[in-house]
Amino acid sequence: MPLVTSKEMFEKAYKGGYAIGAFNVNNMEIVQAITEACREEKAPVILQVSKGARAYANHTYLVKLVEAAVIECPEIPVVLHLDHGPDFETCKACIDGGFTSVMIDGSHFSFKENIELTKKVVEYAHAHGVVVEGELGTLEGIEDEVVVEEGKSSYTRPEEVEEFVEKTGVDSLAIAIGTSHGAFKFKPGTKPQLRFDILEEIVRRIPGFPIVLHGASSVPQNYVEMVNTYGGAMPGAIGVPEDQLRHAASLAVCKINIDSDLRLAMTGTIRKFFAEHPEKFDPRDYLKPARANIKELVRHKLIDVLGCAGKAE
Repeated sequence: MPLVTSKEMFEKAYKGGYAIGAFNVNNMEIVQAITEACREEKAPVILQVSKGARAYANHTYLVKLVEAAVIECPEIPVVLHLDHGPDFETCKACIDGGFTSVMIDGSHFSFKENIELTKKVVEYAHAHGVVVEGELGTLEGIEDEVVVEEGKSSYTRPEEVEEFVEKTGVDSLAIAIGTSHGAFKFKPGTKPQLRFDILEEIVRRIPGFPIVLHGASSVPQNYVEMVNTYGGAMPGAIGVPEDQLRHAASLAVCKINIDSDLRLAMTGTIRKFFAEHPEKFDPRDYLKPARANIKELVRHKLIDVLGCAGKAE
């Protein structure tokens, strides 16, 4: 099937109590690993591209990689999404360039300015058959060029969501309830806890509306250990507990963004490979096991965290 929007995906996810995995992609191996896992587990998927990924791999290359995945995996619905669109021009370029979904991140602006910018993107996107994700609240941490310093994050204010959704016309809303960008989400020794009270109040105010969680990588400790064992330095990298993500998916969270986990799996595997095979130099030798480990990690997320395995109808 051709690329789709997330509209029908989210409707089914909301009613079914599961979430769609939104995986950031940067190269061929990551695209292959994600879509092969989704095909085998019969899961819908959102492949998302950040501003940094577009700068690294080029817009056209990424679109064509995703189009190739659609050809190879025709049984599953695939959305091509812009993650953290910084401005109208970037969103417009992606809409004009084949994306079926875009996010406009106006969370760093005032509430009024966020509404104005988001509405502008929505009007253009909807006129071209593309859906839009907006954001209220800011997440701490670093993701590509999105940087929010410690102590500068802010939870989403439930009393603002109704006005924001009504005035902008967005199709989904990213909220801040305690997740954060990057692999270093929480301090060692702490007990991470998402603010489900905020999520539940938002659901009460906008029932049936799809919610998105950014910064929701769980930072698998086996890959943190692998990175550190083979020359890395990632002390204290702790992510969001998977049981809390599964609970969020059972409520109103229809899309969960996963990025750092895939990068950890790739980097850890490559470090281990070179430590064990220092004579090797062919990229195919070390990228093949990296791709395989990403695939198994995605499979685990689909089944045990997102709950979307078997939902590619």
